[in-house]
Amino acid sequence: MKQFIWSILISLVVAGCASGASDGNRKDLAMAGDSTGFEKATFAGGCFWCMEHPFETMEGVEDVISGYTGGHTKNPTYEQVCSGKTGHLEAVQITFDPSRVSYSELLDAFWRQIDPTDEGGSFVDRGSQYLTAIFYHNDEQKRLAQESKHKLEVSGRFKNPVVTRILRYSEFWKAEDYHQNYCTVNPAAYERYRKASGRDEFLQEVWKDTLSAESESQKPSDEELRRRLTPLQYHVTQENGTEPAFDNEYWDNEREGIYVDIVSGEPLFTSLDKYDSGCGWPSFTKPIDPDAVTEREDTTLSMRRTEVRSQSADSHLGHVFNDGPEPTGLRYCINAAALRFIPKEELEELGYGEYKKLFE
Repeated sequence: MKQFIWSILISLVVAGCASGASDGNRKDLAMAGDSTGFEKATFAGGCFWCMEHPFETMEGVEDVISGYTGGHTKNPTYEQVCSGKTGHLEAVQITFDPSRVSYSELLDAFWRQIDPTDEGGSFVDRGSQYLTAIFYHNDEQKRLAQESKHKLEVSGRFKNPVVTRILRYSEFWKAEDYHQNYCTVNPAAYERYRKASGRDEFLQEVWKDTLSAESESQKPSDEELRRRLTPLQYHVTQENGTEPAFDNEYWDNEREGIYVDIVSGEPLFTSLDKYDSGCGWPSFTKPIDPDAVTEREDTTLSMRRTEVRSQSADSHLGHVFNDGPEPTGLRYCINAAALRFIPKEELEELGYGEYKKLFE
């Protein structure tokens, strides 16, 4: 999404801008969800990748969409917005149930995601498209936003003036599909971008007396996992389940690439260490990094085995046995439902560029 991340992580953006949602659909999709009783809130906080997740985890929030607002160009593309010439800001539009979460609570969450004193962008991202703003949908939202901003200004929390603007909402254009739910679809790339942006360090320093900051690399809540994972993926990774042999996605996959944790996106295994063990599950001679997995004794089913779990998300992956080929003599028998395969030709665009050298 960001200019510097073009070269570091995302070459996908160029192709995606050309193949994004059609002009006729993008705005309509952005405005969907106006069911009776639901309301909308629109916030610009710099990188919209970083603004989706904090609101998606709030009770009462029905949907969060990344997009563009506040400009003068109809249905802009990402490239046009990045030029700074359309007048748009990257923003998120939130559909929420006011009986479960108030607009004031959303405002509180908004302030805790941004640097409201930055006049030139947001964190590492510079330019007018990354400025912060609150776009009010009605007079009540305007009043609450003004009160909230004033409260922040007199709190003394920031040394510099609060420059976040409060603007009347006009139109919201949904961003291209590859920007939506980015932290879920491309967790490794997202986490690397967020860490490099300096956002978390700033927020933790500013709000350290009140903010119980949730690390983006921590395991998601059970509610979020049930929403993100298929029933089989949840059963395997969270309930120590086992999928059927010879009837899973990767047992006979011969493509080159890496396998990452379906929950966290953490790299776990590579195709270079995969082999046909005849057991019907993906089998590897070793993990991509010894620290990527943990092992523990498993005495279920009246057997003594060694369970394998991912280090970051603590997902159940499978078991390791001492009947593998040389040079390790090990067989990591892993459930395909616990994995996501990243083909070597997509490593860089999905944020795993450092692993390309394995296949050169």
